[in-house]
Amino acid sequence: MDVEIRITGGDRADELASLWRWLQEEDELRGDVSPLETRIREDELGGAVDLITIVLGSGGAAVALTQSLNTWLQTRYSDVKVTISAGERSVEVEAKHVKDAVPLLREVLRDIDRP
Repeated sequence: MDVEIRITGGDRADELASLWRWLQEEDELRGDVSPLETRIREDELGGAVDLITIVLGSGGAAVALTQSLNTWLQTRYSDVKVTISAGERSVEVEAKHVKDAVPLLREVLRDIDRP
């Protein structure tokens, strides 16, 4: 299943880059995390990264993503909103106020690691 992560507020480009680097450090996610660029219009030189996609299979990848995202969110001090979507479910978290986003993230990612 594909999971999409979008960031709004704050310095969106820096925060997306930070999150991408952070997720690349997770052994269970390495190679499955990709930035997705917006379409390039005729008057633009290049596209900007719009969101991060993660291709999750079974084997604990959803647990690794949940824990990693929760820790990353707790390190944010700016007014950043993160939207995590998987299939029909999504959740938006204001990173500045996160103490524990694990229950919300588990709800969004609940069926990924189940056979």
